[in-house]
Amino acid sequence: MLKKTLLPLLALIASLPALAQETVIQYLSGTDKDHTVAWDFMCTEGARKGEWQSIKVPSNWEQQGFGTYHYHKETADAEKGLYKYSFKVAPEYKGKKIFIVFEGSMTDTKVEINGQLAGPIHQGGFYQFRYEITSLVKFDGVNLLQVEVGKHSSNSSVNAAERNGDFWLFGGIFRPVYLDIVPPNFIERVAIDATAAGDLNMRVFHNAGKGQNLEAQLFELNGRPVDGAFRISDADSIMTHHFSGIKLWNPEQPNLYYVQVSLKEGEKTLHTIRQRLGFRTAELRPLDGFYVNGHKIIFKGVCRHSEWPETGRTLSRDIHLLDIGLMKDMNMNAVRMSHYPPDREFLDLCDSLGLFVLDELTGWQAAYDTVVGRKLVKELVVRDVNHPSIVLWDNGNEGGWNRALDGDFALYDPQKRHVIHPWERFDGTNTKHYPDYRYIQTEVANAKEVFFPTEFMHGLFDGGQGAALEDFWSAMMQHPHAAGGFLWSFHDEGIRRKDRSDSIDVAGNQAPDGIVGPHREKEASYYTIKELWSPVYIDRTATNPTVKGKLTLENRYLFTNLNQCRLEWKWVSFPPAGQKKTEMQVWKKGNIAAPSLAPGEKGEITIPLTGKEKADALYLWAFDAKGDTICTWSWTVRSPEQIVKVEMGRMNIPKGIDLSVTDRGEALIVSCDRIEYRFDKRTGFLQSVYNGQQEISLGGGPALAGSTSVLEKFDYLRQGNEYIITPAYKGDSLRVKWVFQPGRLPRLEYSYRTKDSADYMGITFNYPEEKIKGMKWMGRGPYRVWKNREKGQQFGVWEKAYNNTVTGESWGYPEFKGWHANLYWVTLQNKEADFTVYTDRPDVYLEMGQPEKPTAASNNNTSPPFPEGTLGFMNGISAMGTKFQRPELLGPQSQKNGQPREGTLEGTLYFDFR
Repeated sequence: MLKKTLLPLLALIASLPALAQETVIQYLSGTDKDHTVAWDFMCTEGARKGEWQSIKVPSNWEQQGFGTYHYHKETADAEKGLYKYSFKVAPEYKGKKIFIVFEGSMTDTKVEINGQLAGPIHQGGFYQFRYEITSLVKFDGVNLLQVEVGKHSSNSSVNAAERNGDFWLFGGIFRPVYLDIVPPNFIERVAIDATAAGDLNMRVFHNAGKGQNLEAQLFELNGRPVDGAFRISDADSIMTHHFSGIKLWNPEQPNLYYVQVSLKEGEKTLHTIRQRLGFRTAELRPLDGFYVNGHKIIFKGVCRHSEWPETGRTLSRDIHLLDIGLMKDMNMNAVRMSHYPPDREFLDLCDSLGLFVLDELTGWQAAYDTVVGRKLVKELVVRDVNHPSIVLWDNGNEGGWNRALDGDFALYDPQKRHVIHPWERFDGTNTKHYPDYRYIQTEVANAKEVFFPTEFMHGLFDGGQGAALEDFWSAMMQHPHAAGGFLWSFHDEGIRRKDRSDSIDVAGNQAPDGIVGPHREKEASYYTIKELWSPVYIDRTATNPTVKGKLTLENRYLFTNLNQCRLEWKWVSFPPAGQKKTEMQVWKKGNIAAPSLAPGEKGEITIPLTGKEKADALYLWAFDAKGDTICTWSWTVRSPEQIVKVEMGRMNIPKGIDLSVTDRGEALIVSCDRIEYRFDKRTGFLQSVYNGQQEISLGGGPALAGSTSVLEKFDYLRQGNEYIITPAYKGDSLRVKWVFQPGRLPRLEYSYRTKDSADYMGITFNYPEEKIKGMKWMGRGPYRVWKNREKGQQFGVWEKAYNNTVTGESWGYPEFKGWHANLYWVTLQNKEADFTVYTDRPDVYLEMGQPEKPTAASNNNTSPPFPEGTLGFMNGISAMGTKFQRPELLGPQSQKNGQPREGTLEGTLYFDFR
């Protein structure tokens, strides 16, 4: 039965004195995912089909338990949703014009008011549309709104453009529905071109009557007027005015104003609207670059879909703020609205918080036909034209371009913003998707178009994004007409499915492409991007300020002098392995005013060395004018060899205990300081350790990673107060020497000849994975690294519990398994007895297990090779690829490990089983 749910009118009645002047908005639905209104609903197919029930509006009906889930492609007999809702319009609004507005409905939408069609069926699921319903509305009773939404369009080009895309295909009224109530003579909208020169050019759409005129006034956001009001007559619709001393909009200083436009009859105001705006000029200069306000700009951007696990495409202000905050925290300055226009509120926030926006007409590898396409271009531009954040229009994507529509954008955009075809060389731009490193080198050498890939570094699972970005970005910045690029993509598109016990589904390997997870969980690439795209740029690997305190900074802002930033330094030390805590101790800290450097300039700062004598590391933070962290860097002071000497100096190891060796045929047992070490004489490997109370199942090594060692001989002898064990292997370059000495930690000295090309290089041990509880280590963390993704991690003491996270399939970050950089020591926490291993050189990587491969159909590009051991100490590690490229196609850092000049690597490990 139809529910008689009525929208309360008290707030509207209370505001009646202002109604003659301003548009009244009366919501029929809720406003976002957290504020909904119940409508009557019936779905024709799929889950809960055929029965009238209640549904939240706005929403996608799949996320309310109706219909069928589809990703990428759906069947032609997709379901329809039938909606009913009753509402009243106050009698005070008689004589006014009433419009019903849908901000987004997927996809063919038929609207009836009191049984009469409101207008033609709307096609296109991501666009705002409206009908005038003045003659259909009753002011003395209840009105019945009936909406039929077809998930599948009757227009084949709409299905090709929207319903065959690389995203979830939802159904339903997913954005708000409301009434716009205006006077008989009213201002419909304005289209603004506010230039960097201070010129305001504004086209006003209105139906002014004879003797009526328009008046406009510019205000700062605090309500302070800027200059006086200016007018035009009813015979004109173009308003122009020049303002001096105007503050320009850019993403680093997103200065905004609003203009109030009034329709007047004499001194009487008939109708008033307000429109927020920013003064800025965006232009493509052929054979040069992309410019904003006369400054050549570089997009540091990401592609974003509009999606949240529990509510699909129905979002909220909080989610928009979360996403923009994360983008800006990664030092991004741009976002591409792939592959459809977003919620209007998201664009409002890009205006006010500062992000460049590429706004996109839907068309994923297929285009709208010209008839429906022209309507949708108009709806797109008319809604979004006044956002200063939007600097480019995208006509479709990856072949989804209807070239007949290219000129239509300018019909509604007085700014004449440039139109691009993402993925194509078009009209002075090259936005090539997923180039490999060689393509970029060729493009740099033969530069013609302005170059900015609108998708690159495809982030499938843990691939791409931060991996290889440093090489790509360095090469891209050599292009004389570079304009940056956009990573694919911002978040994993995981949906919590009602038909799968509310588990999150990422559609196999089609949707886990993000830098962050479905609920915006941060992957390691998040921090790599944050460092590489920092506007306060420091090449951490090229400079070590712990020696003389000198450090070179580069200003990579576009509009901001570096003197707007603040730097903070700390000389710190870390707790030893035996302590439970992980927090650093600060010995000395201070602030440095950043030097006055214009964008693109370099300069030097000096960090006081006071406090260095007690420190393990130097930390440096950069903060912007608002106090937000731009980036963090850290450098080591002490070497691993110094750390292990200090650690052993702290140890209370019993002395004067005899060292003994027992030969038991197939096993050799060394007893030193009340700890027994069992070796397998058949393999030469450590087999287990007994600490006097508990057996520790560390064994299977040291083995040369990637090699099958066959024991040739197993020697052991006593030299003074030391026992030395030296297994030797047939055809294997590994040389091993175990040294046991009372009162000292046992040490393993090893060396091996390296190969000309190897995915990884080092030695490994085995420890039963089912007994591992976690680890604590001194090194860079807390995330794992790849050979081509080391930036973003900080030196310190870190701790994390065991998990078996598959990046993009589960989101227990940071992942436990994988490579960990700059290892000094690691404590393996386990169910037997924790033990610690120390290294003596700074270039050792820890191998902690073998990361689980994705269960979804994938490719080897994003599942790099690992050695068989559980616990490894490596001098070279594997690189990560992207969805479309093997690592070796991604630049110098992504190549396999080559042979060092001497052809041999060596190191020493110290073991503490106490």
